[in-house]
This record gives sequence, C-alpha cells and structure tokens, in this order.
Amino acid sequence: MKKDDKKFNKWFSAFMLIGMTVALVLTTAIKLGRPDARPAMLLFAAFGSLMGVCATVASANGKIITFLFGLLDVAIYGIMCMISWHEGSSGLGNAILHFAYFVPMQFVGFAQWRKRGAKGGEKPKARRLNGKQWALYTSIMIVGTIVAYLIIARFDKSQAESFLKMAVLLDVVPVMFNILGQLLMSTAYVEQWFFWIGVNIFSIIMWSRTLAQSPGNDYAIIYIIKYSFYLVNAINGLRIWIGMSRDAAEKPAEEQLQ
Repeated sequence: MKKDDKKFNKWFSAFMLIGMTVALVLTTAIKLGRPDARPAMLLFAAFGSLMGVCATVASANGKIITFLFGLLDVAIYGIMCMISWHEGSSGLGNAILHFAYFVPMQFVGFAQWRKRGAKGGEKPKARRLNGKQWALYTSIMIVGTIVAYLIIARFDKSQAESFLKMAVLLDVVPVMFNILGQLLMSTAYVEQWFFWIGVNIFSIIMWSRTLAQSPGNDYAIIYIIKYSFYLVNAINGLRIWIGMSRDAAEKPAEEQLQ
C-alpha cells in the first residue's frame, strides 16, 4: 500500500470513528432524557454499539482485532434481545440469531483470518468470489429473503390488506444481507462489502420511512446519520479490500521470482 493511501486511511478511519461515536452518543443522550429511561441498560447497550463501531472501522482496514470488538458487540446485543423478550417484548428471534450464528462466526473469522496471514499487524490475504460462488450466494439471498418474508408477513398485523408489506421487506432484507455479509467477512472475501453496503442502504430507507411517517422521531434522524456513516465506511472498506485482494494475487508471483 502506498504511503499516501495509508495516510488517507488513517485520517478517514479517525473521521468515521468520531462521526459514528457522536451519532451513538446523541442517540443515547436522547434515550436517557426519556421519563422511562433505564440508565444502566442504555449505557450497557451503548457500550456494545461502540464496540460495533470499532469493529466496523477495524474490519474495513483488515485488522484482526475486529473480531474482539465484534464479539462484544453481538454478545451484548444478544443479551439485550433476551432481556427484551423476557420482559414480554419481541427479541427472541434476534437473540437466537446472534448467539447461534453471529457469536460463533467471530471465532470462525479470527481463525480464518489468521490462516490467511493476519498476524502481527498484517492484513489477511483477501480473496474474490468466482462466478459459481456469486450464483450460490445470490440464490441463498433470494430464497432466504422470500422464505423469511413469508414467515414474518404471516404474523405481521400492519398493512394487513397489502399484497407487499414494505415494513416487513425492509426488515427481512437487511437480516439476510447481515448473515451473508458476516459469512463473507469471516472467510475474508472482498464481496462482503457489497452486502454491508446493502445493509446500510436498506437501513437508511427504513429509517427514512419512519421519519416520514413520524416527523418528530428523534431516533430516526440519528439512525439515518449513523447508517450514512456506516455506508461511507463500507464503500471505503470495499476500496481497501479490492487493493488487498490485488496484493494477495501479486505476492505468489513475487515469491516465485525470488
């Protein structure tokens, strides 16, 4: 990587961390100002979200420490979902998803990245999907989205007469993008970033619809800002990982010449 690229990545990462942290702090401050606020729970959740911010930026830069931050993020979120379910709200499905899938994938990712050279500050050797793999992941995305949509729409009470329930669709698609993005991230594929970009675009659309329906919704504004930062970071991550995949492809040739 060129010196100018390293300098840009350093300053860009700092900008992302500061911007996303400010969005998180504002979100937490607004929630703490509510009459029914539970400070301990909010601060615990905020810490988990901060770990998610760190994981996102570290992942874009190919730092293996992303899996430590990621483990704290998904574990805390799973706990919050379990608490929500225990108190009579929804959250059991998300809790199961995080503990059964996202938590184990942090260990898988750590092992896979180390196997691909992410040791001593080195980035993993990034790889690219071939045509067959793209077809497989696209098929999983489409089938998974349809199945999840049909299951959730069956129990959804909003827009009961609508043929296509946009609220359900905007809820299901990011989940599928998250699942496939995590799998590709843990196995060091560049194409993970297309799925993360998809997550952020759909999240921005979802919260924009919420804001349009409830103009005074403070959460929606902050989440739109938050996911906008995530989107920019994902685009930068795609740029960095494409460069990493080129470096990985060039190294074997260089080693043969030595």
